[in-house]
Amino acid sequence: MSDVLKRIKRAILAGNYAFSEKARIEMEVDQITELDVAESILNAPAIYKMLRSKSPLRHRSRERLYVIQSANLNGLVVYSKGKLVTEAGHDTYYFLISSKRAL
Repeated sequence: MSDVLKRIKRAILAGNYAFSEKARIEMEVDQITELDVAESILNAPAIYKMLRSKSPLRHRSRERLYVIQSANLNGLVVYSKGKLVTEAGHDTYYFLISSKRAL
């Protein structure tokens, strides 16, 4: 398991995570809960892929986004995309930009 995934899982376990409005809308449409998303991240054996955001609207240029696809404890496969927010050299929280059922 990668160090980044361990850091993300520790943030989730500590309750240090937040959802964007887009992620909340996707969750509502797909009828999944925060717990479904958290369980799927905690069950993930690996990060599915890492992206670099190129959006000029981003706070930092080229920030890293992590895609995790894994099943929750009921077998529902959830797709989530987020960023690990680090402030003053410490991981602060995991911000979920997208959370929905995997296709």
